[in-house]
Amino acid sequence: MISITFVHIKKLGPPSLQHYFYTHFITSSQHSSLSLSVPFSYYQEMAEAILFGPARKMIENLGSQTFQEIGSLWGVKDELEKIKNTVSTVQAVLQDAAEQQSHNHQVKDWLQKLNDAVYDADDLLSEFSTEATRRSMVSGNKVTKEVRTFFSKSNQLAFRGKMSRKIKAMRQKLNAIAEDKSKFNLKVDNVETNVMSRKRETHSFVRGEVVIGRDEDKKNIIDLLFDSNVQENISVIPIVGIGGLGKTTLAQYVYNDEKVQKYFELKMWACISDVFDLKVIIENIIASISGNTPVGNLVIDRLQSQLREKIDKKKYLLVLDDLWNENPENWRELKSLLMGGSKGSKIIITSRIRKVAEITRTVSPYFLEGLSKEQSWVLFRQVAFRNGQEANNPKLVTIGREIVNMCQGVPLAIKSIGNVLYFKEKESEWSFVKDNIKANVTQEGEILPILKLSYDNLPSHLKSCFAYCSLFSKDYEMDKKTVIQLWIAQGFVQSSIKNQQLEDVGDDYFKDLLWRSFFEEVTNAYGILKYKMHDLIHDLAKSIAGEECRLVSFDGKNINEKNHDVSCPSYIDSSFRETLSLLVKAVKVRTFLLTYDDKESGALEESMLNTIILSFKSLRALDLHALKITSIPNSIGNLIHIKYLDLSFNVKIETLPNSITTLLNLQVLKLYVCKGLKELPKKFGELVNLKHLYNDGCDNLSHMRCGLGQMTSLQTLQLFIVSTSSQTGGLGELKELNNLRGTLEISHLEEANSESIVVNLREKQHLEKLILKWHHQDQVDNNEEEKLLEDLQPHQNLKYFEVHQYKGVKLSSWVSSLVNLVDLSIKNCKRCRYLPPLSHLPSLKSLRLDTLNDLEYISNNDMSKEVPASSTTLSTPFFPSLKSLTIIECPNLKGWWGRTGRDLVATTSASTPDHQQNQSHNSLPLFPLLSSLRIINCPKMTSMPLFPNLEESLYLKNVSSKPLQETMSMSFSVPSSSSSLSSSSPLSKLNNMHLDSIEDIESLPAEWALYSLEELRIWNCPKLTSMSGAMRYLTSLCVLSIRKCEEFDPLRDMHDDGMEWRCLICLRHLCFRGIPKLKSLPVGLQCISTLKQLAIENCPNLMTLPELTSLEDFSIERCEPNLTSLLEISCLTSLRLLDIGDFPNLITFPESIRNPISLETLTLYDCPNLTTLPDDGFLKSLQKLQIGYCPRLAEKYKNKIDKDFPNLEIEWNWC
Repeated sequence: MISITFVHIKKLGPPSLQHYFYTHFITSSQHSSLSLSVPFSYYQEMAEAILFGPARKMIENLGSQTFQEIGSLWGVKDELEKIKNTVSTVQAVLQDAAEQQSHNHQVKDWLQKLNDAVYDADDLLSEFSTEATRRSMVSGNKVTKEVRTFFSKSNQLAFRGKMSRKIKAMRQKLNAIAEDKSKFNLKVDNVETNVMSRKRETHSFVRGEVVIGRDEDKKNIIDLLFDSNVQENISVIPIVGIGGLGKTTLAQYVYNDEKVQKYFELKMWACISDVFDLKVIIENIIASISGNTPVGNLVIDRLQSQLREKIDKKKYLLVLDDLWNENPENWRELKSLLMGGSKGSKIIITSRIRKVAEITRTVSPYFLEGLSKEQSWVLFRQVAFRNGQEANNPKLVTIGREIVNMCQGVPLAIKSIGNVLYFKEKESEWSFVKDNIKANVTQEGEILPILKLSYDNLPSHLKSCFAYCSLFSKDYEMDKKTVIQLWIAQGFVQSSIKNQQLEDVGDDYFKDLLWRSFFEEVTNAYGILKYKMHDLIHDLAKSIAGEECRLVSFDGKNINEKNHDVSCPSYIDSSFRETLSLLVKAVKVRTFLLTYDDKESGALEESMLNTIILSFKSLRALDLHALKITSIPNSIGNLIHIKYLDLSFNVKIETLPNSITTLLNLQVLKLYVCKGLKELPKKFGELVNLKHLYNDGCDNLSHMRCGLGQMTSLQTLQLFIVSTSSQTGGLGELKELNNLRGTLEISHLEEANSESIVVNLREKQHLEKLILKWHHQDQVDNNEEEKLLEDLQPHQNLKYFEVHQYKGVKLSSWVSSLVNLVDLSIKNCKRCRYLPPLSHLPSLKSLRLDTLNDLEYISNNDMSKEVPASSTTLSTPFFPSLKSLTIIECPNLKGWWGRTGRDLVATTSASTPDHQQNQSHNSLPLFPLLSSLRIINCPKMTSMPLFPNLEESLYLKNVSSKPLQETMSMSFSVPSSSSSLSSSSPLSKLNNMHLDSIEDIESLPAEWALYSLEELRIWNCPKLTSMSGAMRYLTSLCVLSIRKCEEFDPLRDMHDDGMEWRCLICLRHLCFRGIPKLKSLPVGLQCISTLKQLAIENCPNLMTLPELTSLEDFSIERCEPNLTSLLEISCLTSLRLLDIGDFPNLITFPESIRNPISLETLTLYDCPNLTTLPDDGFLKSLQKLQIGYCPRLAEKYKNKIDKDFPNLEIEWNWC
């Protein structure tokens, strides 16, 4: 039999398409297992999702004391109460109405009317409260007293009467709509989570041969199962991923593995699904053990006793599949019944919800990813093609690969669509399916209903937040704070807890969606954490949102009057005028976003900007970033509801209109990189509801306005500029701003005066990062500077602290009290000689000292006082968390301590071997976690603490090698003549090393044991002669660059012409520059199949190249007089790119070049006397020719070559 669920198929297209789906998909009797579930019109559920936010906000606002007081004085208290009751009644049936509308057009029409009415009511109440706020500001007193004063004035009666009539009319409209709900017998939903239970059952068996692309995942999970190095008797391993990704299949694959079967005495499988019923779960586990469900309707006490008896002292494996429970108490109750197994027992949990993994896990969750393109193709090919069909029809393969790419590596989507195509043999049929998928990617297979189950289980407040995110285009990298601020602007985020910041509530919302796998974490190109939605999740959001939220198409033709939130994902230019003419139809728009990635778009004309402002008076969020706007019109003051305004990256804006200060609901104002902005409006302090002012990068901002201190709601103030002018706000404006969080930069501190005492930074407990900047002339009073810094002490919760151009001699002692400090950076403090003790700071991970000209020692204490002789057993370790240390441009820095403490060697036991007593590391402490060390231009520094645990990088430039030698003396094992070094060598885990201008380094000794090194650069080391000792250990090296080392010879101390270089089995990139003793490359390079790039520059004695058959990219510069012999490149059979440059004496193109068949690009530059190019046959085989700074070539060939070789891509640069 064929299982068919066929509902509301009209969304799939015209009648012909319906007929196609019915006749071709559903009647495929050959596929008896095919179950096609065509989804509901999910977009219609947006009413329930989006309406919930404004409805709940209205209910809470109408119930507030402020509204009740104003309503009473305005004579509309009863009307407001009735509106509240009506909205509450309607809200209670939204869920049922959303479900009924798919098959009941009357309910659908009713919801649309309700939708419009609620938005209108929200606008009216916003206008009501805004006017009350405005009048309260006039008197400066609280609302109640001000309103009494206001209503005693006769000239206000007209406005009162107008608002009263509007509210009454709105109440009547809502009442009429609410009364209609009785026609539909809608059910009241009292369950906040609105869970729609859709029971799913799974089993434990899967054939290994049908599982595609999960071998590595299987191995990883099995490794976790067999890991005996765990503290708990019972370990829990969560597998997390979106619906349809194959979590259950992976669990089955592991469960049925032969080694797993032998390893565990007992194996059990239970599918939990979305309802967590402890009794049912126990019954299922028992049934999995015995093969039978417990007989009779046993009470739970009897059941739990049976379960504990069956697993007692057995090493078991239990799979709890499809777990949704987010209640920690439920999990603890179940887990307590499972603790009787023997040590080594494991529980695998599969879940879509990250929060479930966090509640249950004892090891890190295993986040399952989609299949690769090739794995996806293998799975699709297995499902969609019959034997031989693939080979016989290559066009189907091409179409199939396009379809597979749309499935985003999700196995369930691939299998669903593959099943549909199995009996289709014609290319036209496959193309039709492909085009249909592209148009309605969320409508075909089973993937959307499965993903939608996750959506159905969301609480209503998260449904609205999720659906709203459909405004961001696919693959858009979302900023979490921005998304939360937009949610707040729309009224989706509410809190019933007094004084709880909505941003904190919104953060919980966001984490909840992340844990449920609706969002994914991604790190962008700048290393910043962002978030995105999987393409199929985005399709779901778009389906739910429907017409409420709309990404504007390039031509704007997908816009209509029902759209409330719109975003423009495309570049905006002059052609946007036509789009805007269509967009203005959506007069109720509440969101206008720009979601393209670039920081620069085309210019938005002033007339178009005015049209946006005047057309969309209901706007809550307006994004105008990077539109080359030069001025903001006064009409911006008409947007009385606006809460979020982004003007960032409009670098020519010099001032903001005064009307912007009338936007009393404004909470977020973004002015990032408005470089031309000179000042804020005079009455800027009247924006009493402003929470976030982003003004980082406003380089021309000269001062802050008076009155800023009354904006006590401010949470974000990125830049505060100190000015001495009496017309501007001084440091004292910061005194009451104790809600500040995130980053605060205080600039031009040289302008500060005695009022800095009342800055009150110590009360700003939410501040995470503080940047203090001075901009000095030479004449400075050091004492005043130090006193000012002392008065700027922050709260000890501070995590990041930077000081720039401070001219004091001593850094304040309070820095030592910042126990939560993670990152400390001191830059351009040229007179600073004394730093406070830092080694005890428990959280400090990064320390940067940059351009401290007068600093001689980092610590003023004697080392014996700061670090006792028994430093290895300190209760507070030396820099216990420090991972990154950077010291730059400290020309007088001599060492870490004024006295190095070498006298501590005398405390060593008399029984200590002599060779150890002579090693300075016995007296020096070590950094226990330091992973990255950079010391640049500190030529006098000869001693510092030891750094034996470097992993990330070591960069030493213009510094003595003694600190490095002291650390290397710690090597705990001495190699024999033939044995390898112990991995305990201090640099054995190091990945990247750069040595530059180290005068006293002569070689890389074998003792360094650079097993893990991937990149090595040695530049400007005049005494370096050889690398022979280290060569055998460089088995992980990928990049090697040696520059300007006059004494270096790669063959020195080697036999067989450098065959030892074959040990560099991972080498990809090799560069020799300025190596006069280089006569020939080591022949061992011929054995390295990974070598792809070779660059040789200024090596005048190099004669020949070996046969490097894997080389793809060869660059040679300034290697006369042996150029001809060096360019015998016929042996470079894989060469694709050849660069020849900086040969002033080269006149004719070398005939020695035999064009390799593989060569694609030839680059010639800085050859001023070159007059010939290769022959025509050579040029015809090329794809690209680049010529730069070759004037004679340009004169002879520039016009001719373009005509003769039309298929050759040619670039002439500076010719």
